[in-house]
Amino acid sequence: MARSAKLASCVAMLLAMCVSATTGLGQSQPEGGASIEQQPDASENPERVHVARGVTTGLLIKRVTPEYPEKARRKRIQGTVVLHALINKEGDIVDLTTVSGDPLLTKAAIKAVKQWKYKPYFSQGKPVEVDTEIRVNFALSGG
Repeated sequence: MARSAKLASCVAMLLAMCVSATTGLGQSQPEGGASIEQQPDASENPERVHVARGVTTGLLIKRVTPEYPEKARRKRIQGTVVLHALINKEGDIVDLTTVSGDPLLTKAAIKAVKQWKYKPYFSQGKPVEVDTEIRVNFALSGG
């Protein structure tokens, strides 16, 4: 019987080590084998989530096309402007910064994208702010 109790103790210890390794609880288990209450994870009730660009494209309900800047057109400048956006719970863009892109194109991209409107994004049944990337392509047609 002593041998099976020792085996059960070893199995319990290995199980506890596996659980703490997968949950990130480390060695925080109190002495005496008391159970651990896991601290609430911020991801359980997020106020803001990072969402991939493709997902937010599906939520877009109002898109304003940027005007091609005349100076960029004359210089035959084309390319993509990458913007970092924060979209509030109502679907409005509340913060927009340039990640990359030609300076002659970025102002036009920002001016247009600030007017975009999205459907609210829900996480666990509640609307949340969205942190995402928006790409605006500028291409000249013809020769």
